[in-house]
Amino acid sequence: MMIYQQGYTKRIASAISSSRLLFPFHPHHSLFRNRVSFFSSVSSSPLDSLPDHATVVIIGGGIIGNSVAYHLGKLGVQDVVLLERDRLTSGTTWHAAGLMTTFGSMSSQSMDMRLYTRELYQTILPEETGLETGMMDVGFIELAAENPNNPKEAMDRWHYLRRVAAFNRLCGVNVTEITPDEVKKRFPLFQTDGILAGFYVPEDGRVNPTDATMAFSKGARQNGVRIVEGITVKDVVTTNPVATGLPRAVQGVRVVATSSTDERGSEQTSEKEISATVVVNTAGMWARQLGELSGVTLPNQAAEHYYLITDPIPGLDPRWPVVEDPSRCIYVRPEGNGLLVGFFEWEGAPWNAHEIPDTFSFGQIEPDWDRMEPYLIAAMERLVPEIQDVGIKTFFCGPESFTPDNSPMVGPAPTLKNYYVAAGLNSIGILTGGGIGKTLAQWIKNDGISPSDTDVTGIHVNRFHKYQSNRGYREKIVSEALGNTYLLHYPDHQPRTCRGSRKSVLHESLTKNHASFRDVSGWESPAWFAASDNDLKGDKTFGRPHYFSFWEAEHRGCRDNVALFDMSFMSKILVQGYDAGKFLNWLSTANVDGPVHQITYTQWLNENGHLEADLTVTKLSETEFLVVATDTMHHHVMQHMTSRLSRDWHVTLSDVTSSYTQINVQGPRSRDLLQRLTSRDLDDTFPFRRAEEIDIGDLARVLCVRITYVGELGYELFIPTDQAQYVYDQIVENGKEFGLVHAGLKALGSLRLEKGYRDYGHDIDNTDTILEAGLSFTIDWDKAGGFIGMEHVQAQQDRFKSLGGRPRRMANVFVSLSEVDPLLYHGEILWRNGERISDLRAGSYGHTVGGGVGLTMLQSPDGTTPITKSWIKDATWELEIADKFIPCQVALSPFYDPKNERIK
Repeated sequence: MMIYQQGYTKRIASAISSSRLLFPFHPHHSLFRNRVSFFSSVSSSPLDSLPDHATVVIIGGGIIGNSVAYHLGKLGVQDVVLLERDRLTSGTTWHAAGLMTTFGSMSSQSMDMRLYTRELYQTILPEETGLETGMMDVGFIELAAENPNNPKEAMDRWHYLRRVAAFNRLCGVNVTEITPDEVKKRFPLFQTDGILAGFYVPEDGRVNPTDATMAFSKGARQNGVRIVEGITVKDVVTTNPVATGLPRAVQGVRVVATSSTDERGSEQTSEKEISATVVVNTAGMWARQLGELSGVTLPNQAAEHYYLITDPIPGLDPRWPVVEDPSRCIYVRPEGNGLLVGFFEWEGAPWNAHEIPDTFSFGQIEPDWDRMEPYLIAAMERLVPEIQDVGIKTFFCGPESFTPDNSPMVGPAPTLKNYYVAAGLNSIGILTGGGIGKTLAQWIKNDGISPSDTDVTGIHVNRFHKYQSNRGYREKIVSEALGNTYLLHYPDHQPRTCRGSRKSVLHESLTKNHASFRDVSGWESPAWFAASDNDLKGDKTFGRPHYFSFWEAEHRGCRDNVALFDMSFMSKILVQGYDAGKFLNWLSTANVDGPVHQITYTQWLNENGHLEADLTVTKLSETEFLVVATDTMHHHVMQHMTSRLSRDWHVTLSDVTSSYTQINVQGPRSRDLLQRLTSRDLDDTFPFRRAEEIDIGDLARVLCVRITYVGELGYELFIPTDQAQYVYDQIVENGKEFGLVHAGLKALGSLRLEKGYRDYGHDIDNTDTILEAGLSFTIDWDKAGGFIGMEHVQAQQDRFKSLGGRPRRMANVFVSLSEVDPLLYHGEILWRNGERISDLRAGSYGHTVGGGVGLTMLQSPDGTTPITKSWIKDATWELEIADKFIPCQVALSPFYDPKNERIK
């Protein structure tokens, strides 16, 4: 075998240095030139083609920019201009491998985008434009196979892919599990040793990225979009803020163009400014650099991406499917009469983290053969030995853009009004490009209001922090991000690199108590606590983890006695001013401007009546309020406010997240413990929803709030950061008498799901309404001024009354699980009377109720039948977890303390 490997790698090295490295769709290929020139007419001065004003200026002419342009045109948006620095598809689109696969995601948003994009390529674009996209529905197979470096992983991947397959079927993907022999039958060049199963989608396949882009381009032009090549955007022109603390707004773009001016070909650079209402950054791997010009944080980073193309192989059928074998980091498909073998290695390599050159358009990267050789050898071992006699036509290395969390960056920027982004596609730009373009076009058309048909909470561009644009951070995280493409993501998957950017002041104390930390929007927060440091490590699993008993002890400790949670990662925004109460009341469904010293749980809606935030507002004084939201909503909550403030409001916003340490003391003995520490009586004069500054010990004063997120009597303490250690020490020392336990996020999750508490961005999102989410109790219909989206909520309530109830609503799920059953996480499929009906948006193990618990959004099949207690009771329910079907219970009320007796 070693002789085979050495011989093969020598031929690869020879191919790298040969002249045969020209990619088949390189822009200098005649077919490509004809394709571009057919749709482009670049004059001697491209600026002559530019208007003085545009409603929307799109920057970047790859697959994403053209998709956004196409969809804006379809929506009837006028005066749209797309500017491309070089030629359409330059950058990364032109050399994409062109996979069009719907299978593989556990995100409903990603699945919607994939299925819609496939439909665009298969039928919609060809019918509308007369241009083929190169879509070939040759099928797709993903393998569950042995990882040579980790044999145990194969069974876990098989289990995981069965979970994925179940979820994908619910989303509309026609996926079936096939045997190794069936894999071999469909792709004879694969060896089946170590393959456990394949997951086959016959409608998937591959597309020509250039053809697809040109179809989008023509469709955009047909709807009035102007596309101009050879234009470089040098700056985005902005206005001054209308008031201190509010974001600037887009005013236009400043562009330059180079054109030939005489017969000798001497060049002249000319400039122009275009006024614009909206600017869209679809600049691909240049998105970060373009964003920096305007102070917009976009931490995407280019990485090296490799594939090879073989010489012709006798007997190869171009209709063979696309195959992915994640265990060997490869995807394989026919390319002409040869094979294309692509790689997503475990550890990627950043490319030009300091700056992507403006002159890089259709270039290649010098390949690092020494680094890639082991991956190539592993790939060749998956193919039949006869492949060793086949030459290598191309060994290609080109850039691909990745984000820190492997999710796209889409939506309106939080720091610049009317500046939108669609970039950082993590090598799925081709297969989700249609959906991304549609979603962003809707966002723009709706003037920044989130689309109501797609969950955007996980892709919103406002989720990032400034430090994530640091060069050192990007260099490290992109290596891991590329490797995540084929990594098996266990439920407790956590980033390995770039950890520790934000730590609570209690971090050292929590470490001494054997905390296992997880990344929470950059914060190091305890997930669970071990008995000793020796217990912190264990095998990864989809079943009961090695720390199950520790997690259970924390959960039961909170239910039976009292638990301490460090919740310092929660977002905290101080809202002050004479109009603060009026402003927050307008944003909130509940009346948050009631008595001083009161906390109110509320929802914030958008102008279409859909959920935008789930949070609490505490009234500290007549002119001072504290808004507290989850970590993932930090910038979103701030953006929701700044985008609706004007100079007419006497309101100021201050981010005080790092100013306060938040300790939650929860459980039936929490009152007794805190009473030991304060002179303030915590009796009936400190009722549920009370918020008041109290003394702790001799040296500290804290804001104490009577509220719970676990369904028990409890308090949240907001402590000035410099006094946090003292307060913590007082609680821990005095808590011994009351059975105090440290508790982490695993216990928090299981406790809140037993109680059916919602978590925005996980089990509720922007596709839901307040009535569907079961949160109508937060609505004050009679308060002065109403609230944003109120008329839509009223209209939906009237419709539900006419139907006799809600045909779409949130429900609780309980399932008994044995010790060997897999646990609930999210995406498990709920069946009603033998038919799929929904999935779990969140799941955990309820140690008090003794089984799996979760939340699901039910919708009656006909969309009109009300979901009532009898509709649920009269049905048979099962939960599909991978390949298992387990009877389960469904209820509209939580399975723990449905009457809310414990929190009093």
